Amino acid sequence: MALAPHLSRALRPRSVPPPSAAATALLTSASPLPLRHFLQLHAHLLRTGVLLLDHTAASAFLSLAAASLPSLRALAVLHHHLTPASVPSTFCCNSILHSLSESDAFSFLRRMRALGRRGNAFSLAILLRPSCTLAHARQLHANVVADGHLRDALLATSLMRSYATCGAGESARKVFDEMLIKDTVAWNVLITCYARNKRTKDTLKLFEEMRRSESEAEPDEVTCILLLQACTSLGALDFGEQIWEYAMEHGYGGELKVRNSLITMYTRCGCVEKAYEVFCGTPRKSVVTWSAMISGLAANGFGKEAISAFEEMSKSGVAPDAQTFTGVLSACSHSGLVDEGFRFFDMMRYEYQMMPNVRHYGCIVDLMGRSGLLDEAYTLVVEEMRVAPDATIWRTLLGACRIHGHVDLGEKVVSHLIELKAQQAGDYVLLLNTYATVGDWKKVAEVRKLMKENGIQTTPGCTTVELNGELHEFVADDDSHPRKAEIFSKLDEINRHLRIAGYVPNVSSELHDLDSEGKGCALTYHSEKLAIAFALLVMPQRRPIRLAKNLRVCVDCHNFTKITMANNLYKSEKFDQLWLLQFACTGHFQNQVNKPPCQQFKYH
Repeated sequence: MALAPHLSRALRPRSVPPPSAAATALLTSASPLPLRHFLQLHAHLLRTGVLLLDHTAASAFLSLAAASLPSLRALAVLHHHLTPASVPSTFCCNSILHSLSESDAFSFLRRMRALGRRGNAFSLAILLRPSCTLAHARQLHANVVADGHLRDALLATSLMRSYATCGAGESARKVFDEMLIKDTVAWNVLITCYARNKRTKDTLKLFEEMRRSESEAEPDEVTCILLLQACTSLGALDFGEQIWEYAMEHGYGGELKVRNSLITMYTRCGCVEKAYEVFCGTPRKSVVTWSAMISGLAANGFGKEAISAFEEMSKSGVAPDAQTFTGVLSACSHSGLVDEGFRFFDMMRYEYQMMPNVRHYGCIVDLMGRSGLLDEAYTLVVEEMRVAPDATIWRTLLGACRIHGHVDLGEKVVSHLIELKAQQAGDYVLLLNTYATVGDWKKVAEVRKLMKENGIQTTPGCTTVELNGELHEFVADDDSHPRKAEIFSKLDEINRHLRIAGYVPNVSSELHDLDSEGKGCALTYHSEKLAIAFALLVMPQRRPIRLAKNLRVCVDCHNFTKITMANNLYKSEKFDQLWLLQFACTGHFQNQVNKPPCQQFKYH
């Protein structure tokens, strides 16, 4: 009986000693700890037994572990200490999820759910990061549906963004259709998704769908900017002007970003005068405004005017940025102003103390390549560039090798592309062109065999032309258009007239070893020519024709277009300007078949 009181005291639960003041301060701190300090704290808490019996301290410790340790190591600590009795609150779990890497965060989410803590919509939104993989996005989508969180607009739009980043446009559209409330942000995310995945035509259709929808969401400033950018990509001038009209009617016409996007769209569509009007009507021009105008002038062949604009910009007190110098260097390149190009390149480095980036070097390489300084350009790239050359620079030089028939250098350039593992079908086509230019059909056959063995397929050339806000697409030998018979008949008629005028197909653009007649036939139905024939059939008289091409325009199509434009029969009866807008893999550039007369642009 004498042992009873002692046994009773031994079996009575001990009170847990509170953590020391220092430990309490560290646990309640929002800042991560250095590894050494965290390990000391961990040892102290284990020795005192606080983590086993003090739930609040244990939750704080788990949050601190996720913030202080490398993700994988933190996950090991979390799994060791998590028990059904010690699962932190949802708020604490969300903090932990935010600290972990993507894969570790998913592992912790599964663990906490297995222990009964389901989390909330924000828990899932945390995991929808820009780096989220498609598999994880689909897994989270299933969780969103299962947990009934589709009503959460923020979570749904985050899921759409993840799908857009992964290139899963249809999945993003599915989430959008499942949303009960579609606000303007959701529409803008879907527009961004389509634009990012090159579904430009679908992007434009969303504007009409958005305005017809029964929801209260209406296009806002961001919508206008996104749609103007899509119109820029397609050369869809009429649709772009509809967007601008909407922006003016709804009070967005004065927004600087909208006006900057409009300037870019106008210049890409060849409407330099309209771009200039918008530019002059912009009261507070930012460096982006000036850069858009300078780049637009450069792309349309107004090299000297672009340089004048740069000088006026400097006088107005607006400092140029990297994009401004890209524009003015491009102007020098397109206009063959070699000395001016090197002057601006030196100005950027020494006067403005700016380190040239790969785009600036690309403009200089293009300038030298156009001027026939191919070996000097190669030396610049391999010996003098302070940044690593990218695939675009090598492709620019490869294009110059094709133009000047420099076969040996072209082979060297392709070897650099192979080293970068960046070679594309277009690179092999440029090499094929280079061999074909000098008549080396044996090499052409070898490259074709290499492409076939490696499964390299070329991107079909596609030309679009806009009619009444609707885009019509054509590919070579296209017989899918509902008016195909009329189009082919019109093209045959054009060819007859042009041959009378002296047009002869440039057979160097055909890369197959055929006789001259065979090559001429192969060139007859390129997508550009079909689009021109269609435009001549349907376009109102005296209206400019604008074609958008996804690849470079071949020499023969370029010549065909110029001669068609110059032919009095078509010039007087149908149109007075024709624009070929090219969006090649090396960046945007524009061929003006009929450049408007140069004006004296004044910059206020």
